[in-house]
This record gives sequence, C-alpha cells and structure tokens, in this order.
Amino acid sequence: MEGFLSRQLFTLLSMWLLLTTFGYAAPIPPEKRQEWTSMWSEEFRYMGCKPVIFIFARETIAPGNMGITIGPSLSNGLKSYFGVQNVATQGVNYLGLIETNYSPGGGPPVGILEMQNLLTQAATYCPQSRIVAAGYSQGAAITHRAIEMLPDTVKNRIAGVVTFGDTQTLQDGGRIRGYPLDRTLIICNPGDVICAGYMWVVPVHFYYMQRVPEGLAFLIGRILSAVA
Repeated sequence: MEGFLSRQLFTLLSMWLLLTTFGYAAPIPPEKRQEWTSMWSEEFRYMGCKPVIFIFARETIAPGNMGITIGPSLSNGLKSYFGVQNVATQGVNYLGLIETNYSPGGGPPVGILEMQNLLTQAATYCPQSRIVAAGYSQGAAITHRAIEMLPDTVKNRIAGVVTFGDTQTLQDGGRIRGYPLDRTLIICNPGDVICAGYMWVVPVHFYYMQRVPEGLAFLIGRILSAVA
C-alpha cells in the first residue's frame, strides 16, 4: 500500500512540475491582490482593466508564463514607474518547447492565438487603458505573429512593443509586419546569431537583462506619448 501511495504521489508531483515549467497552470486565484511580478502573472485575466496593461510572451522552456528574467523585470519596472495598482501584467500561456521554435512563423499557433486574444480583449474592453507588449526569443516570434494578424482597430490601441533576442528579426526585415516602426523596438545583442536568422543559441542570447532598462524606457515613453 505504501509503495502504491508513493508512486501516486510521485506521479502527481511530476505532473505539477511539468505544468508549472511549461506554463499551463494558473496558480493565481481571482481574489489574490495585485503585487510585484514573479514567474507567474494573470492580472489582466483576473483583475481586468488597469491604466496600463502589459502582455508578455516568455522565452523557450522558461518557467511560469513570465519566465524569471526579462518578463518580470519589465513588469516590475512599469509598476515602479506607474504604481503597482496601475499595471495589469499578463503572461502568455503557451508550451514553449525547443521544437516549437521551428513551427511556421517561429512559434506554436496556440501561443500566437492566445496573445492575439489577450491583446484583442484589452483593446476591446479597456478603452481607457494604455496597452504595451513584449517578447523574448521564441516569445518575440509569437509577438510578431500575433500582432501582424490583428485588425488595425486593435493595432492602433497598442502603444508600443519591444522584443529581445528576436528570432524573427531578419525574416521580418527588422520590424513587426503591419505595425508602425516608431512604436517598435527590437533589441538584439551583438553576436546573437538568432537575430540573423540562425537557430543557434550562443551565450550572448542569455545576456539581455542588461538591456531591460533600454526596453523599459521605450515602453514608458510610448505609454506617456499615448496619454499626452
């Protein structure tokens, strides 16, 4: 009996680890108050409209739906500037596997659709909110594909977009197709060959934290411009 219970416990723990690693669990309950961002954020889904709405697509095999580097850092930078209670951060829930980088467009259709739906909901139901978005690595590809297929009525509501280690930089000509260049910032480290169209991960691809202030300043500037 003890052996059976141990196996059951091991199975449950394994399932929990798989879900939390690949971003399909949503452990933030609706009643949870708004707070600083860690690897999970479901604030827009659970709390609705805020003055600023931030949608983020994380990198490959990053934990939660925000990862633990670029996503939380950008979110907390926005919260530091505009106030914790004034920013609703939402991670894109998708299964970011290594092989999904090779999907048409650079990311899985489910993730692309998820980000499209989030941006559309924000634009439709939150007319007073300023909406910004970002993505890192595979998440950058999802950001490209999601935004380029949105109707202009939704694109026009997105104040600014920043990507890091963007796997679609070369393919899309250094921009997000159909979205204004002056509202787009693509950040690529020198020597990061992923930005040149090669699906090779080299060490500089993991060194984007030092570029977060650059991306954050751009998003803050775009939000303030949209308010003016």
